[in-house]
Amino acid sequence: MPRDRQAPVTGAGWVLRLWAVAAAFAVVTVARSMTVGIPLRDPHGSVLRLRFALSLGLFLVLVVLDAAARSGRPWWRPARVVAAVRLRWTWRRAALAISGLAAYHLVYFCYHNLKSWDAFNRPRDRMLLAWDRWLFLGHMPADVLHRVLGQHVAAYVLVVVYESFSTVVTVAVVAAVVLPARIRDGYVLLASGVCVWILGVASYYLVPSLGPFHSAPQHFAGLPHTMIQHTQATYMAQRAQLLADPGAGDAFAQVSAFASLHVALTTLLVLMARFYRLRRTTVVLGVLLLGTLVATVYWGWHFAVDDVAGVVIALVGAQLGRQLVYPGRAAPRGAGAPPAARPAPTAEVEG
Repeated sequence: MPRDRQAPVTGAGWVLRLWAVAAAFAVVTVARSMTVGIPLRDPHGSVLRLRFALSLGLFLVLVVLDAAARSGRPWWRPARVVAAVRLRWTWRRAALAISGLAAYHLVYFCYHNLKSWDAFNRPRDRMLLAWDRWLFLGHMPADVLHRVLGQHVAAYVLVVVYESFSTVVTVAVVAAVVLPARIRDGYVLLASGVCVWILGVASYYLVPSLGPFHSAPQHFAGLPHTMIQHTQATYMAQRAQLLADPGAGDAFAQVSAFASLHVALTTLLVLMARFYRLRRTTVVLGVLLLGTLVATVYWGWHFAVDDVAGVVIALVGAQLGRQLVYPGRAAPRGAGAPPAARPAPTAEVEG
């Protein structure tokens, strides 16, 4: 396999800017922790340790698969795959990838703790219910969806759509530091995701809420019982435990409605797929976004206005993320082009 030219090494201020945002958010989280008198928590390691370990495992899998695709035919020869890994994954590129994932997961960990403490704020669901009825001319948007789509087959399809969120986001975040030719371009997704999590938790504190499933449960009584209702009941029990005994080591709330970050992150992935010029992926993610918009309201997780706010947060987050990585200028031409569109594999780590 021919040796590719090494890209010139330039400054990595974009890495420092991402970490500066993550560090500032961590400081805010620690300050809030001191205010509420509750230490930072990672229940059963599920928010930070397990998710970061999962990301690292997925990172290794994608590195191998990407190297196999780049190694040419026959791609199943281990020696060719190993050579492709060694060519592409210098220590510098690997360090940049792991650093970016670490910053992202630090922000995600802080986000979840701040979200938990939002339970101490008074919910404003009545206001959001009024907004929804005004937008839908006196009707509940969930009722409209139940009448149009029915409450049987559509319900199960939308369960799958809603529950796919975590997997899709995890894969997308890791793929962002593996697949692009310039890892700096991958940082655009990481930085944008960081901004969305931060803006999202700010919206929780701006308009604390629990969601229609709790504040208007009668509108969802006709839906079949699925894992959705089990999760909703679990979240409410967690919130009640935190309010009753904040000092309990496992007290950790996970429910907030405004804005919908399921919608925000899925919208962001659509925007990032366009940035990376992945046309088919953009279409697929666009369909997933449509399903997510419907599912969040259909199952009562969110008010319709939560979804609107989620889209706005994604648009703002995407712009902020690009400015963190490429401040004051547009990303280079072809920055998002998929690897197959480039003339040859590259060891470039920065743009």
